[in-house]
Amino acid sequence: MIKSGIIHIIFFFVYVLAQVVLLKNIVLFDSAFCFLYVAFILLLPFEVSITMIILIGFLIGISIDIFYNSMGLHAFATVFMSFLRNYWLSVITPQGGYESGSSPTLAANGVQWFLVYTIPLVFIHHFVLFFTEASGFDLFWFTMLKIIGSMLFTVLVMVLLQFLAPQRRRI
Repeated sequence: MIKSGIIHIIFFFVYVLAQVVLLKNIVLFDSAFCFLYVAFILLLPFEVSITMIILIGFLIGISIDIFYNSMGLHAFATVFMSFLRNYWLSVITPQGGYESGSSPTLAANGVQWFLVYTIPLVFIHHFVLFFTEASGFDLFWFTMLKIIGSMLFTVLVMVLLQFLAPQRRRI
């Protein structure tokens, strides 16, 4: 249990560093951004309580806000996505339930389940983030282009990293 917590703390800093050092300046077609840090929340084990997920979501979001100078936009969007995570997991629960001690990874649940799990949550995160940033719906279609492009970019990077990462045993 303690070993698992230490590994999650290390991954927290890895995701924040990857976001602010590597991915902050990568933009595709002037509208698609990769917000890989949301993967940290999405890949937390099934047993993590909603309160802890929201707290972790706030901490990672505010950490990104500090480096992006975005005044709480990422924290707000990440907390909202974190709040909906367990509800969405309960909606898409397989008939046998989830295996105890497992995480919602591509290797454990398959590509189709992983995409059904991640795409709506990443879309919600990006929707809240970009429409809050735009301060309304004046640039609706441009903002939707940013949301869809960024969602596809983020999910693609998440899936590629899941395929490239070595399969870890349960902690």
